[in-house]
Amino acid sequence: MNNDAPDDDPTVAQPAPMPGGSPPLAAAAPAPSARRDSGNALPIGTYLDEFELRSVAGEGGFSIVYRAWDHSLNRQVAVKEYFPSGMVGRSGSTQVVVRSERYTEAFEAGLRSFVEEARLLAQFDHPALIKVYRFWKANGSAYMVMPFCEGITLRDVWRADPEAPDETALMQLLDPLTEALGVLHAEHWYHRDIAPDNVMLLAGTRRPLLLDFGAARQVIGDMTHALTVILKPGYAPIEQWGEVPGMQQGPWTDVYALAAMIHFGITRRTPPPSVGRLVNDGYEPLAQVAAGRYSDRFLRAIDHALAVRPEQRTPSIAQFREEIGLQEFARERTMTWMPPAPAAAPRADTDQPAHAPSPAGIEFTVQPGSLRMPAEPGVRTQPLAPPRSSQGPAMLFAAGLLVTGALGVGGYLLFRPAPAPLVAVAPAAVPAPVLVPASAAEPAARRRQRHRRQRRRPRPTIRATTSSASWPRRRLGMASR
Repeated sequence: MNNDAPDDDPTVAQPAPMPGGSPPLAAAAPAPSARRDSGNALPIGTYLDEFELRSVAGEGGFSIVYRAWDHSLNRQVAVKEYFPSGMVGRSGSTQVVVRSERYTEAFEAGLRSFVEEARLLAQFDHPALIKVYRFWKANGSAYMVMPFCEGITLRDVWRADPEAPDETALMQLLDPLTEALGVLHAEHWYHRDIAPDNVMLLAGTRRPLLLDFGAARQVIGDMTHALTVILKPGYAPIEQWGEVPGMQQGPWTDVYALAAMIHFGITRRTPPPSVGRLVNDGYEPLAQVAAGRYSDRFLRAIDHALAVRPEQRTPSIAQFREEIGLQEFARERTMTWMPPAPAAAPRADTDQPAHAPSPAGIEFTVQPGSLRMPAEPGVRTQPLAPPRSSQGPAMLFAAGLLVTGALGVGGYLLFRPAPAPLVAVAPAAVPAPVLVPASAAEPAARRRQRHRRQRRRPRPTIRATTSSASWPRRRLGMASR
């Protein structure tokens, strides 16, 4: 059984201090461990487009990470170069060449996987996933530009502290990591290399960040069968060790590695290698080893996620969050900012002074109506009343009069009938006087009677003559009207 994560992990990239004259950093990076210069890195001062390489931040078996300066946006960045050192070398100062023809196919497959990983990470914007600003192919290799994150790996944190973290600390770690893995798994992409050395706690915030995806390593390992160089025995599940019928990789692969990381945090030991467990499973359940220090639900969820066979293991990150209780934990963390509801404070009828310290050692200032203290068993409690005085009744009476008067005035002003608004009304248009005959002003009955008499009066009969004089004709026309 391994007692620690491997020290010679080829995938880890440790931060390194900037040389003199570099832009100031937001936080100091941890001092890197001593390492030998392999001679594989690009020369310091090399320009990759607008990015000037300032120092080597880390070098592994499949990539080199540089600390660089972006002259276009005036910011510090990290540039990662695809460089599987076991099969390539440098030609001149920049060009990457394959050492042997038999490595060409594996190198090209790893290069495609490196670019695809960069393209996928560029689409995501999750706090626990590294952000990719840009990626491109050049010099026979490929590069991706990321923010330069400073912090300390989880492996170093746990090594420095011999005491195991409590359940709350582990839940705070798992919550963002499982969310980030859920985002990846929704796109059918898997990390494949979860371990304490691939989780960084950022300086200042201590926010966890997933590092160093194992896509290119896994592709190269599958094609060259060099799995012992790529996989971490305590964290890799059985399906990563070869093509076993019915043991395909999937979300459950990352679930196993994540649970193995938590197992290491609790016991400071990794689980037994999955290959040996398949033959003779000597795994000791955490529900027995760590009982009493963590909740039974928490430990059983880790044990389920560490089942050696994929069909017996937790199948997805969503179910892992459900079993371990992360849904409820996230809701409780969301509600912690809400202040408690105020309540009236009854006070126990005892001789204890109002400013006595609480059992927890916290000083409370007790004021009427500001705090509710629990009553002791067998002690009657009553509401805390203000101190009495001889002027109390008189002042209450005067206050009652003032309140009554104010209410009366307010009621009158509120319910009195509103005065009619003053509206300027324009005078109506008066029609012009019409001159009518005097007979028009007579009563209507008299007019009707007069008209009936006129109709009964016989009209004169005029006989036409042969004369064509116009004068009688005009007179006749007037009489007929």
